[in-house]
Amino acid sequence: MNPGVALAAVAVVSLATAAIGFYGLRISRTTGDFYVASRTVRPWWNASAIGGEYLSAASFLGVAGLILLSGTDALWFPVGYTAGYLMLLLFVAAPLRRSGAYTIPDFTEARLDSKAVRKVTSLVVVMVGWLYIVPQLHGAALTIRITTGLPSWAGSVAVVVVVCLTVVSGGMRSITFVQAFQYWLKLTALALPILFIIFYLAGTGTPALAPPAANPTGAAPTGLYQNVSLLVALLFGTLGLPHVLVRFYTNPDGQSARRTTLIVLGLLSVFYLFPTAYGLVGRVFAPGLARAGQADAMVLLLPGELVGGVAGDLLSALVVAGAFAAFLSTTSGLVVSLAGVISQDVLGGGVGGFRLAAVLSAVVPLGFAFMTDSLALAGSVGLVFAFTASTVCPVLLLGIWWRGLTDVGAIAGMATGGLLCGGAMIAGAVAGAANIPVWLAQPAAWTVPAAFAVMVLVSRATARRVPGTMPRVMTRLHTPERPLATER
Repeated sequence: MNPGVALAAVAVVSLATAAIGFYGLRISRTTGDFYVASRTVRPWWNASAIGGEYLSAASFLGVAGLILLSGTDALWFPVGYTAGYLMLLLFVAAPLRRSGAYTIPDFTEARLDSKAVRKVTSLVVVMVGWLYIVPQLHGAALTIRITTGLPSWAGSVAVVVVVCLTVVSGGMRSITFVQAFQYWLKLTALALPILFIIFYLAGTGTPALAPPAANPTGAAPTGLYQNVSLLVALLFGTLGLPHVLVRFYTNPDGQSARRTTLIVLGLLSVFYLFPTAYGLVGRVFAPGLARAGQADAMVLLLPGELVGGVAGDLLSALVVAGAFAAFLSTTSGLVVSLAGVISQDVLGGGVGGFRLAAVLSAVVPLGFAFMTDSLALAGSVGLVFAFTASTVCPVLLLGIWWRGLTDVGAIAGMATGGLLCGGAMIAGAVAGAANIPVWLAQPAAWTVPAAFAVMVLVSRATARRVPGTMPRVMTRLHTPERPLATER
């Protein structure tokens, strides 16, 4: 595509993001505004913002690329990403909102009456956030390199600069406006080009069908174990994503948190129709894009490949704008959630501490992105889900639904899951994609049960450490609230 058009698309979405973020500055004054938007975000607005931050590089680019490579085997990714929100609706959304906490460490400290649990949870949340930001920066680097010819680092740096400006300016309230706008931009940026392509092919006569693309990377699961392990990672990992969970603290009450989650399920279901369509159209009509290094860029390149000309450039520009919105919205959500944790636990809280923590939260993963190569985007994010499912998810589920959880059990379970899953990720990276055994490539099937088992067994062995505040906290988590008048 035309590099100038691509640069213009990136500039427009970046300026729009910054402008909306600065607008949020006008009404972001208190600590509550910066951390949880003073708990006043309505369900539709919050659901759009959740869709904006949740639909990351893996959703916008990676899913279509995996379907191009592997066909129906890759459909487990959009299914798992969406179904994870059903788990949130059933088990987490309303109780977590009722906890009254600002962050996940706030919740674990209140539930288990333990500073040590808070510190361990904070460390895990920061690790999860940084691991998740790195693929977003890789996606931005890929997009800038493919569409403009600029160095890869320019894309990563641009994302960090824009995110720091918007988060520092207005915190959670500002980012809520930004992410809601970016969800609808991403949906439009995927839907319009693929619909145009389909009608264009139907009207002009489809090109000769090429042989379906091979799977040269093995990035998508192909066997029973891989499929089961991937679903475990996506279903349980969604329950522990810090940037998603913090959104439920912004709802006025538990009822609106549930309503938000229902709306999100609908928004995600609609969105994932379009990456799937891209993958299927590319697999049938443009399998040449499956060559090394092009699968993740297929969404960006397909309009030019099948339409071409000025129309192809304009459609590609729209896709580039949507892709950059995906990187910005997910990264900003992660930075907000990490800034809340770091500022409270390290910098003493307050708006000044939040702003400093936001810059730190964005700059550190930028360094990791420079030092690492991009994997298949959906596959790399899947590993982050596995890590989250093995650490944060068990302490949340057991903390909400089991009275017997103790501080020692929570720490032991998170440490076990983190070490096992982290070790598998490191071993897999050292071995390389071609030599990695399936149980290391998809570790969630055994690391998640191990984390739950250790957490339960150690809690049983230390039952005397169940905090005396447990009955009061559990009552608060499970007692329905009266809806606020503003939510009727």
